[in-house]
Amino acid sequence: MIRDLTDDEARRGLVLKWGTTDPDVIPAWVAEMDYALAPPVAAALHDAIEAGITGYPRFETEGGVLGEAYAGWASRQFGHRVDPEQVVPVVDVTAGVRVALDVLSEPGPMVMPGPAYSPQLDVAQVTGRERVDLLLDPDAPRAEIDLDSLDQAFADGARTLLLTQPHNPWGRVFTRTELEGIRDVVVRHGARVISDEIHAPLVLAGAEHVPYLSIEGTADHAVAVVAASKAFNTAGLRCAQIVSADTATHRRLTDVPMVRNDSWSPLGVIAAVAAYTDGDAWLDALRVRLSSQRDLLARLLAQHLPEARMRPLEATYLAWIDLRAYGHDDPAAVALERGRVQLAAGHDYQPGLTGHVRLNIATSPERLTEIVHRLATALTPGTTSNS
Repeated sequence: MIRDLTDDEARRGLVLKWGTTDPDVIPAWVAEMDYALAPPVAAALHDAIEAGITGYPRFETEGGVLGEAYAGWASRQFGHRVDPEQVVPVVDVTAGVRVALDVLSEPGPMVMPGPAYSPQLDVAQVTGRERVDLLLDPDAPRAEIDLDSLDQAFADGARTLLLTQPHNPWGRVFTRTELEGIRDVVVRHGARVISDEIHAPLVLAGAEHVPYLSIEGTADHAVAVVAASKAFNTAGLRCAQIVSADTATHRRLTDVPMVRNDSWSPLGVIAAVAAYTDGDAWLDALRVRLSSQRDLLARLLAQHLPEARMRPLEATYLAWIDLRAYGHDDPAAVALERGRVQLAAGHDYQPGLTGHVRLNIATSPERLTEIVHRLATALTPGTTSNS
């Protein structure tokens, strides 16, 4: 059910990931998958283009067909009851985070666990806030949010936590117990949570996503920002959703002037509805493929880069790899220059961080194998690829 794109198809279709690289480079950096569109999504988009649906979207800020589709999907996937009328469309997840900060949060600093998704490193600043980094110790055996540090950040004046869960680039799925601990700290300080859950569909075998809003006692201080775009490879179609579970919160989101919420795309709505309504079987197959790719990566690293350190990948198709043992401050640059493979540099996710890369595993087993062979060749002098 998951069809790998050929190199030519990928260069035509994935105009950023593949279209900006030299022909001899394998791209494994930006978060797009080297897979063909899910058939239900492709069919819905084809019908929409045939019908000429390329104008403005319906400016529905409460429920509608998108809200119904997401609510049904959340119920099936997570057992989470969502009020369809409290699903608000936005252009993308980062814009949704910005809208939620602008509309719901007090002016104080925003706490951001890091390393963090690089485009969101500036979201506090563009909303007139200071960013307080809650940085993961690179040597920590497990990637966790330090509740004592979070408590101190709020005590020092922070008012909002931007919680990415599942986390990119950590690859963590936070447990219910962990989320309850976060809730307790937030409630103690009267603070707010914006939960970026774009990777929720991409929880791999052995883990389970718990929506933050499904935790008791979160409705009055939190929203979730969600989308089908990461799991179904439709980021360019521009449609995400802000989900609330509190009437007052929802009303604040829908009462803002339209100019504050960038206009979403009608094709994005159509793709999201198709994904949420008819995409379950394809998504199941995708998670099987990605779980297999995760296991393949672990074997390849053990064989070809035994000093690499990677915590268990519980979600996303983005592996966070510590390569400090190989002695390069910027292993992504070395990989590109010597190995002709493009990875995302660790310092993009935490300025000043050395020795780390983020590697996209959402490709074919053959490409992933070649990526690791090339990386090993680049980082370890005297090594040659046997592919």
